[in-house]
Amino acid sequence: MAVRGRQGDGPEAAVGEAEKDDGRRTVARIRAYVVHGVRRRLRERDPGPAPALLALAVIWVVFQSLNENFLSPRNLSVLSVDIVGTGMVAVGIVFVLLIGEIDLSVGSLAGLAGAVFAALNVNLGMPEWLAVITALCCGAAAGGLHGFSFARIGVPAFVVTLAGLLAWNGVMLYLLGPDTAVNFSEDGLVAQLTSRYFASGFVVYGLAALVTAVYLLAAHRERRRRAAAGMPSRPPGVIWARAAVLAAVLFTVVSVLDRFEGLPLALLIFLAVITVSDLFLRRTTYGRQVLALGGGVEAARRASVDVTRVRIAVFMVSGTLAAVGGLFVASRLTSASQVPGSGMLLINAIAAAVVGGTSLFGGRGSAWSALLGVLIIQSIASGMSLLGVASPVQFMITGGVLYTAVVADALTRRAPSPLGRP
Repeated sequence: MAVRGRQGDGPEAAVGEAEKDDGRRTVARIRAYVVHGVRRRLRERDPGPAPALLALAVIWVVFQSLNENFLSPRNLSVLSVDIVGTGMVAVGIVFVLLIGEIDLSVGSLAGLAGAVFAALNVNLGMPEWLAVITALCCGAAAGGLHGFSFARIGVPAFVVTLAGLLAWNGVMLYLLGPDTAVNFSEDGLVAQLTSRYFASGFVVYGLAALVTAVYLLAAHRERRRRAAAGMPSRPPGVIWARAAVLAAVLFTVVSVLDRFEGLPLALLIFLAVITVSDLFLRRTTYGRQVLALGGGVEAARRASVDVTRVRIAVFMVSGTLAAVGGLFVASRLTSASQVPGSGMLLINAIAAAVVGGTSLFGGRGSAWSALLGVLIIQSIASGMSLLGVASPVQFMITGGVLYTAVVADALTRRAPSPLGRP
């Protein structure tokens, strides 16, 4: 008489148990990775992008409840273009804040770039592409002058960039002439920076899929490289989870924008600049030197960092991106005017960088801080405009948001470590 085996015996059951064990180990690795990341954030007193993301979500929910048009495809499309000019300037501000300094000249440099472009292209007949390059070179040269005065001569960054604010604003007004504005072609290269949209579904959705695929390939390549070197690496489950979140965000954004005019060229350029800047700061020797300098000048010197060269380069980056932002502002207006140099662009750019999570004390932040911060600042402005809120109240609310972010940054620096470390 044959004896029937117990249920669960056999190769199929063994395979099932092995799969369960693998699943438990994978979950355990993911949990350990997440816990380690949280503990590291607490130890470094760095909350990351979480506060900015939470604030952005609250702002959108509040304004959508007050006006149903706030999250409409039309308003979000306008918002996605409006953030680019200020956002470009804010990315440059992030570089300067990372070394613990400030650049007060970026608004005037943005206006100067637009004025130089208009003067050369409209008044002198120079080809647009050459006028654009010249305007960007002016921004880089002005930033280099500020950096040299600060790093070599020893003039405080606050003073030298304040002088730049006044001087470059004067040059801008001189170039614009008595009319204080110079209109240029609405069909030209600069005008199309903010008026060009990609409305083909195949292109925009394909681009979202391509970005997700590139992230997956890069993340897995980085994991293999770190594993081969015996260094800690992200578990595959975390990589796939991040890719899923990225894909969800990208396809949602593309879907919403495609319902109006399509994906704006300006937004694509802005995201490309942020991505390159982020990789530059995190993956290159220069980027690590910038972060090291923000952590302490003397420590950076002892680590063989060329402090003078890094400081000059940072201000050149800030000046160049200020010029880029100025061209986008001019593109939005289809004219070069004194609007960028009025002071609001400077205030909003600094506010965006700080609100997005970049520390005023240096050494903490990322290029993505500029995106989160400018989304918050511009969302507040857009929502209050839809509600018909007066400009003075808008200024007060924006100032309150900036003050809150600065106070939170200061308290985070002063607070004792949650892990009981000094």
